[in-house]
Amino acid sequence: MTKILLFVNMVCAAGALMGETAMDKEILSDKDLAIASIGAWTARGEQDKLAAAFKSAFAAGLALNEAKELVGQLYAYCGFPRALNAAATLMRVAGEVKVAEGRAPAPFPQGYDAFRDGTANQTKLCGAPVKGTLFDFHTQLDEYLKAHLFGDIFERDNLDWRTRELVTIAALAARSETAPQLKAHIAIGKANGITDAQAAEIVKRIQAPADPDDLPSDWSPIPVGEPNTAYAKYFTGNSYLHKLTLEQVPAFGVTFAPACRNNWHIHHAATGGGQMLIVTAGEGFYQEWGKPARRLKKGDTVNIPANVKHWHGAAPESWFQHIALEIPGTETSNEWCEEVDDAAYAEAVK
Repeated sequence: MTKILLFVNMVCAAGALMGETAMDKEILSDKDLAIASIGAWTARGEQDKLAAAFKSAFAAGLALNEAKELVGQLYAYCGFPRALNAAATLMRVAGEVKVAEGRAPAPFPQGYDAFRDGTANQTKLCGAPVKGTLFDFHTQLDEYLKAHLFGDIFERDNLDWRTRELVTIAALAARSETAPQLKAHIAIGKANGITDAQAAEIVKRIQAPADPDDLPSDWSPIPVGEPNTAYAKYFTGNSYLHKLTLEQVPAFGVTFAPACRNNWHIHHAATGGGQMLIVTAGEGFYQEWGKPARRLKKGDTVNIPANVKHWHGAAPESWFQHIALEIPGTETSNEWCEEVDDAAYAEAVK
């Protein structure tokens, strides 16, 4: 995933994550953006946000039969339960707004053979026949891919292949475990009319929402909290703070926007003291002075001794959250030091 996002950052470093800018308008149309949102929110199971995406897509000119086609295809990438939930949301939205019916797919041509024609579609999409040890090992899945996905689904002609790849890239970008498939479909999309900049913008929008309200509802058991204005001068980027408890061992939930990090700092103590971090969501980094940075993911813990200079924050491509536990000690104090500038941060997280 990191390599994909390094590619994304190189080709579209100046793009906004979720806000609409003049650059966005040149890269992706309103219809494209809404279709990408349909893919992402179907994959994540966020029905309220999916309903809004359908409405935006209809306002941008998507027809009802095209929306049905998107949901039908997404079952192959998200599973039947999420696709069925998306179909129910689509049915509800279609009953609330005026939308053109659009063209249904034409019947398959006489003599259609799912495996033969699907294999031809897959080869054309990918630019070469698809082979590999995995498909030799699991021939059933290879047959399903060729006959059903690239045959029965991609042969339906009321969506072009660029649109099918656009919604697929968005759905795969929404799930961290599908990074290998995302990389493959970015390459397929580029061969079917999706530019580098468009693929980059889709991935950035889906994987790194600019607003914490756009994070999935199951992203973390800890609330994001309020903007961390009291300590904002010690952070590069946006952070949020949620007080868990001040009794016994004070504990706070701290949420970092992508690439946000705090300054170098030291938890001083004569005895005891220091801090413990428990990662609850996303991916981030911790670094002690003079040592390489350590990448952190959900479930990781960091024990920070007293009097050790360090910083912590989000990975470039991910929101990040941890619980910070202040360890009791004597003569404790915090010393805030210099910021982790962009060059030092890039070197630490490469």
